[in-house]
Amino acid sequence: MNVSSIRTLIASLLSIVLAFLPVGCAAHRQLLPEIPIEPAVFKPLEEQLRQSYVKLFESTGKIAFSPIHIAEMRQYLKEVENFCTGKYLDKAAKYDDHLRYAQAELKRTSEDLSPDQRQNLHCTIQNLRLLTAQAHALANDVIPIAYENREAKLDLIEQWPGERLRTEELIESGMHHKRKFGDVEDIGFRGVGEGQEEDIGGGMEAIREMRQSGLLPPEIENEFVANYVRRLAERIAANSDLGVPVNVTLLNAAEVNAFALPGGFLFVQRGLLEAAEDEAQLAGVIAHELAHVAARHGHQLMRRATIASVIYQLTQVAALILTGGVSGAGAYYALQYGFYGLGFILNLNILGVSREFELEADQLGVQYAWKTGYDTSGFIRFFDEMATTEGYVNGASWFRTHPPFYERMVETQREILFLQPREETVIQTSEFEEMKGELTAVVRELEGEGEREKRPSLRGEEIPKTECPAPGKLYEPEEPIEALCVSADPA
Repeated sequence: MNVSSIRTLIASLLSIVLAFLPVGCAAHRQLLPEIPIEPAVFKPLEEQLRQSYVKLFESTGKIAFSPIHIAEMRQYLKEVENFCTGKYLDKAAKYDDHLRYAQAELKRTSEDLSPDQRQNLHCTIQNLRLLTAQAHALANDVIPIAYENREAKLDLIEQWPGERLRTEELIESGMHHKRKFGDVEDIGFRGVGEGQEEDIGGGMEAIREMRQSGLLPPEIENEFVANYVRRLAERIAANSDLGVPVNVTLLNAAEVNAFALPGGFLFVQRGLLEAAEDEAQLAGVIAHELAHVAARHGHQLMRRATIASVIYQLTQVAALILTGGVSGAGAYYALQYGFYGLGFILNLNILGVSREFELEADQLGVQYAWKTGYDTSGFIRFFDEMATTEGYVNGASWFRTHPPFYERMVETQREILFLQPREETVIQTSEFEEMKGELTAVVRELEGEGEREKRPSLRGEEIPKTECPAPGKLYEPEEPIEALCVSADPA
């Protein structure tokens, strides 16, 4: 193959990538399935689904919808979800086809390529890999989670009035004290999660393995922010069933998430601190994670798998989700431009955290926040913050590891109603606001130092600078989920 032919090939491949990148809003937009509900009913019901969980708990019952209208809206949501996921599965298949073609051409012409031509073809393949991974992430995670959220709110509109009535009857009869973990006045002395000290060694081993595998992002070294989060976690731990010291690590990861490992090891990601609007929200999330440790959920899961097999699974899933099977520079680009960073992987859910464990952590977490003196709605309000229609993609990592299904929302709200109301509760503090200000300076400094060039790959290796253009995105971070479903198809 002569030089002219090779250049033509490279230009053709690059044009293929450009053709599949998102196009502007002025382009032709696909239509969603027709609305089966008359507009007079659809619009107010749709507006209710855009309300926060807190507002829905307060207002549900004041606006009534018939069972037929609820059923029609449920069918409509499922049709839109199927339409939207199918669209991005089709995109993923197209990207994958072109990826295979580009890789085949690289193999066929490798001996004749100049350094610049080889670099261009490498960049083309890298971009197609990322586009494929993004399309799969949208179809398999982001879009289904968004519509699961809608379903949960629709269930709440339909079922909460009756659930609230039954909850009030239990409180009036005093039977709510008989519920599991109902002995809230004995928190710290009731024998929840006995033997927690046995989990410390396993947690330390898991952390060592993750660091050796390069699965942990770098730590935030700002002393003010670290001390604030540590003090907050220790206050909650002192009012919980935790029987081991809490060990807090702040990770420089923009994803909104936190996770805890057996033995009291709590990891809080930078994105969580940035997303929380007040201290009660942050306290609710931390209390939830500490509840996993106190109830020894990790220990129960570890009985099903050794640390080595767990880490192997984490590594394999990370490689597949983030890079489409590649590591090194490909992993770097996936972490930087893809949907999820390492925090999406490092959560007990990847090991199969059960519905029962999440419900227990919700209940215990609310109790710990209550005993510490915080506004008990903090955890639900944080769900609301992540569930906002604007910027939903940014919160997808949180919902992937904390699914917003109806039962969890209702059981958490029931627990809040069961707890003895306090005259004064903490929502916001000056320390939290100072931490946010300090964190803003930390992020600005990190970006100024070229944070992107310093992020590790899944192997923990230094990522070299590359002349490849920034990979394309199939979404904008602040884009509502509906915009993803109706955005124009590529030419």
